[in-house]
Amino acid sequence: MAVACASMTSHAIVTQANVPLEWPEPIQRVQLLAESGVSELPAQYVRPECERAVGSEDLEELQIPLIDISGLDDEKQRKMVLAEIGHACEECGFFQVINHGIPVSLLRKTILVARQFFDLPLEEKQAYANNPLTYEGYGSRLGIEKGAILDWGDYFFFHILPTSIRDPSKWPTKPTFWRETMDEYSQHLAKLGYKMLDAISTTLEVSPDAFQESFGDHINLAFRVNFYPPCPQPDLTLGLAAHSDPGGLTILLQDEHVSGLQVRRHGKWVPVKPTPGGLIVNLGDQIQIMSNGIYKSVEHRAVVNRDQDRVSIAAFFSPSNEKEVGPMKELVSASRPARYTPMTFKEYRSFIRRSGTQGKHVVDSVTSNANIKTRRQCSSLSRAPSLSLSLQQQS
Repeated sequence: MAVACASMTSHAIVTQANVPLEWPEPIQRVQLLAESGVSELPAQYVRPECERAVGSEDLEELQIPLIDISGLDDEKQRKMVLAEIGHACEECGFFQVINHGIPVSLLRKTILVARQFFDLPLEEKQAYANNPLTYEGYGSRLGIEKGAILDWGDYFFFHILPTSIRDPSKWPTKPTFWRETMDEYSQHLAKLGYKMLDAISTTLEVSPDAFQESFGDHINLAFRVNFYPPCPQPDLTLGLAAHSDPGGLTILLQDEHVSGLQVRRHGKWVPVKPTPGGLIVNLGDQIQIMSNGIYKSVEHRAVVNRDQDRVSIAAFFSPSNEKEVGPMKELVSASRPARYTPMTFKEYRSFIRRSGTQGKHVVDSVTSNANIKTRRQCSSLSRAPSLSLSLQQQS
């Protein structure tokens, strides 16, 4: 396989009018592929060498911060906790929170019902199959580019907020407690998300509700339930390609027993070990833009393994679709001019809708330049005939 790194390409904005009604290739459910006993990875999942998860870089001194946020509600401790959050945002863009107010029993029940959905027969899951017009439902790929390298994972995506686009009829009726559990978890999660946005705003020395105001009147909250099956050749692929989240803030619930999340820090990929009862908080591209680059979104990815499946649930807090997002005026000065061109979140998201997850190419290319150019860290120039085997594809 010949590979070129850091090649450049450009894409037009994806609009509702030019999004196809069907995926560019037949969908292969990764879970079904894994259960079939395939021993060699199909070609469409094989990543260029420069993208693969090779070797262990689990350096203890590079683990992401673990923050007890119970002190946010205590006048005596609040200042100290805010300082920890501010430091984590500036240095990492990723941190774990504990004592966040969501019962551990609910976290475990939420993971359980998510896993039970993927245990259902294929025909029952297929009733919720999604399409390129809306990612809502049961899916196995991101992006609409034909011939794209695919991720080793399936997912279920659904909307929580605003209530005008929340459609519980699209939520699975099985397992029995899916709707009840996801509804309860989403209510807790929404409160936690607003609390974290307020805290992060405060650390920037702007109004506590500055991010909420910048997000617009109708903040978007959506869940993506990820399922990563065992993989016959995990060193050749990824469960989810390296990317930064296009939205504002992500809160991730991990499987307590199986690691898989990795964060790029100081040029190395650092495994994030699950903390029982903990949640991962990471900054998205919109907070990088709103903070005028003071805080930055961070690349992360999901790796897979040969023996165990893994479940995670990501909650994405994003601006209103039509809300124009740019650097906050309080964070723009003569010494720190605006670094990003304002655009609506709908426009911003359109680039990801076309090409899927590709590092930080979008946010790095909106610096005062209306013409978005996307950078692919590794693009395949050719594939060896031996890799043209069979079957297909996939946050």
